[in-house]
Amino acid sequence: MTMPARGVARLLSGTGLAAALLLPAAVPAQAAPPSRLPAADGKKGQELPGMPSALDPDADAVSCTPASREKAKKQDWSRQRLDLDRLHQYSTGAGVTVALIDTGVVPGAAGLDGRVTAEGTAGDDCVGHGTFLAGLIAGAGDGGPRLTGVAPGAKILALRGTDERGQASAGLVTQALREATEAGADVVAVAAALPRRDTELTRAVADARRAGALVIAAATPDPPRGGTEDIPARTYWPAGEPGVLSVADMLPAGVRPDNAPATSGIDLAAPGAGVVSGGPRGDGHYLGAGASVATAYTAGAAAAVRAVRPDDSADAVARRLTATAYPADIPQLDPYAAVTTVLGDAGAAAGAERAAKPVAVRDTSAADRATERATLFVLLGTGGVLAVLWAAFALPRARARGWRPAAAGGTGSSTGGSVED
Repeated sequence: MTMPARGVARLLSGTGLAAALLLPAAVPAQAAPPSRLPAADGKKGQELPGMPSALDPDADAVSCTPASREKAKKQDWSRQRLDLDRLHQYSTGAGVTVALIDTGVVPGAAGLDGRVTAEGTAGDDCVGHGTFLAGLIAGAGDGGPRLTGVAPGAKILALRGTDERGQASAGLVTQALREATEAGADVVAVAAALPRRDTELTRAVADARRAGALVIAAATPDPPRGGTEDIPARTYWPAGEPGVLSVADMLPAGVRPDNAPATSGIDLAAPGAGVVSGGPRGDGHYLGAGASVATAYTAGAAAAVRAVRPDDSADAVARRLTATAYPADIPQLDPYAAVTTVLGDAGAAAGAERAAKPVAVRDTSAADRATERATLFVLLGTGGVLAVLWAAFALPRARARGWRPAAAGGTGSSTGGSVED
């Protein structure tokens, strides 16, 4: 992570000047685990099966995602990044219901038993993706290495926004939104990202918001297997609807993956690569990625906030999530700060402005390099100032005491010998 320019300015003031001259220009960013859990010694890490967001729609027969035979041996980077251990000292999301609109959730899945209510066919999750996301929101960890969800005290209302193979449609998402509204869900997480706006979906979102629900949606679909080179930049729905908190995925370095679909109008970024959770069958673990994963993490954070601030409106919770996010090109979700930070009018206003004018997606590496160059320039400039000050004050005083510089080509001795007071 690059040192902010304002941090360098503080170091270069007062007694921090000498220490600043010895500091490097930047601190290396945390390495990304794009497809495996990295080993502690930096060697080959543990491999886990990937969790698909949909099954092959052209397959003749439906073959559900098999149970994983592998278990993660350590807590993944995303939970450390979100500081869940400290967050749970203040809030676990108890008493809050999160409606999850995706491929369904198996109520008895490992780590979710007793936390899930499934409507209709939503209790059958052939793909496994919805169950995976539910673990990120409210999973208990099932005795694993601290693989709990963001809000393990919250309840999950499982709703089907896709067909059996994970293909989302406006009609299914709309129906699920209406069911979430009728059930009085506090938070609605929509994992689907549709390429076209739909009138009925727009109305369903507006009705959910009027009923007091905070609607959070994936800013883009999860990347398809074929890549995103031929997919033009566009707004996806319902993330593009007014008042919906649009969430994108990020790597540990704080930037979006190279294969992420292009879009704009993003409110928050959250971990969305190399994330570990369980599935609908067995007690093994999978790796997941994409904006849907980031959406689940954000929904859990919203539940944690609503549990400790039950009188806050959905818009106030959204402002809190954005105002307390780590400042970056795309503000980065910070659940602990969202729960514990005391916001004044200025902070709330800043959050509202940021939510009203979400930033476009772009890589932060260029800004990081510019900050490094600015830091180096400040350090070198400070060294030059010190040299000038030495020449202006110390040199005349030394000459007054009889010091002379060595002659060119000479032995380096001075006529004065030693300086006497």
